This record gives sequence, C-alpha cells and structure tokens, in this order.
Amino acid sequence: MSRDESLATSGSAVTPAHLDGRVVGYDASSTLSVRTEITRQFTRRRTQLALGFLALLPVIMAIAFTVGGSDSATASGSLIDLGTQSGVNFLVFALFVSVGFLLIVVVALFFGDSIASEASWSSLRYLLAVPVPRGRLLRQKAVVSTILSLAALMTLVLVSLILGSVLYGVGSLVSPFGDALSFGLSIGRLAIGVVFIAINLSWVAGLALALSVTTDAPLGAVGGTVMVSILAQILDQITALGSLRNFLPGHYSTSWTGVLSPTLAWNDLLDGAFSSLAYATVFGIIAWRRFATKDITS
Repeated sequence: MSRDESLATSGSAVTPAHLDGRVVGYDASSTLSVRTEITRQFTRRRTQLALGFLALLPVIMAIAFTVGGSDSATASGSLIDLGTQSGVNFLVFALFVSVGFLLIVVVALFFGDSIASEASWSSLRYLLAVPVPRGRLLRQKAVVSTILSLAALMTLVLVSLILGSVLYGVGSLVSPFGDALSFGLSIGRLAIGVVFIAINLSWVAGLALALSVTTDAPLGAVGGTVMVSILAQILDQITALGSLRNFLPGHYSTSWTGVLSPTLAWNDLLDGAFSSLAYATVFGIIAWRRFATKDITS
C-alpha cells in the first residue's frame, strides 16, 4: 500500500503539498503586503513622533519669528531674513534649515530601523519562516520606508506652506537674488525643488538600508548613516579637495535652491540627482547581497 493510501485509510488529515515541499496555494507575492506593513509602521510610536515633530517644526519657527520681532523681517538677502515675506518664503526657510540634517535623520530612521528592528525583536527569522522570501521582505520594507519618508517630507512642506500663507500671506517668492517670482510660478519651482530633495535623500536611504541588514541594532544603523552624512558634509567644506568634492554623497544637497533664481538652471539638479541615485543603487545592491547571504539568527 502506498503512503497516500495508508494515510487515507487511517483518516489522518494531510495538508496537500507540492513535490518541493511548498503547501498548495502558497503564493510568495501575497506575503507581507505593503498595506499590512505600512499599517503596522504607522501605529509605531517612532513613526508618529517623527511625523508629529515635522508637523510641529513650522509652528516652532513661526513662534521664533514672532518672538524675534521686526528684526527677523529685515531683508538682508538671506533665506532666513526673507522667511516672513510670504508663505512660500516661509516654506523655503523651513526646507533650508531641514535639508542638511533633520530630513537626513528622519530618512535614516525609517530605513535604518526597517530590518534591524525586526532582528532586535527576534522576529526576523519568524518572518522568513512564514515564509516571506528574503528579496520580497527587503523590497517591501524599502517600499514602506520610502512611503514614510515621503510622507514626512510632504508633512513638512504642506504644514509650512499652509501656516506661512496664513501668517504672512499668499504673496510672491522673494529670492536672495533680488528677484520676485509670482505665487503660481514659485509653487511650480518649489515642487521641482521638493522632488530634487527627495531624490537627493535616496543615497541616505540606500546607506541606511545597507547598514540595517548588517547589524541587529537599529541605533547603530541610524547613527552610522547620520555619522557618514556628517563626515561627508565636513569633507565637502575642505576646499583643498577641489573637484573631488563633487563625488561626495550629498555634495549637491543645496542645489535645490537653484529653483529660486529667475532662470532655472538644470545642470546642478541633474548632476545631484544622478549622483544620489548612483549611490543609492550601489548601497541597495550591497543591502540585497548581504541580506540574501546573511545567516539569520535573531
């Protein structure tokens, strides 16, 4: 009597399976959906605090301008001095003070915490035992982290624009170049700038993801990414490096301010976008290769 016939006669319930051991009906593409993961991430305290702080930051800046009095409105030509000229100027100021560090920390938090947090909770091996294929797990985590990072950036942009427009009016964008752009034109220009900022942060996301699959400590992945960013910014200030600075990650981080000029120059924007995407691709490949061969013990 065959094995199947003996099991049938004994009345034992057997889950049908393929010859390779997979349960019939198993579909890898249906495991760990983006909707499930993003719902889970939005319920985490760190996500709520990060988004909440970015929504609160424009309020803090508006209070600082108010407490500072009329001195803050003296237009000496800098983005800070022009911050209260209109709602779009207030948005420009908010982006100016956030791009160099705050947004880097937020992106590093979402990506650096993605895999490392599962390892620190000892839940990573159970996710892979569901089973969720490693490639899909890494991809889904990256997609959700991207959505969270974009949500954080858009939270800062929308709150700053709305609050600034209420407090300082829907006026023209007064640029440090001494020119004024109409409200409609400035919104279009700033949309290009925000897209560039998002692309420019992609190298931070790639590095944080690569570190996240390397360590079981989320703080190590996040902190390591921030430290690399700070080091790159320090090296970028050393003029003795000359043209070598162009190859540093984040070298073009301030190129988005070029959208404020009367004539939009695309050179630095395109160079910066290419540089960031190139770094992001390299770091992404490193993350995928490392995670595909890593011995998961936690």
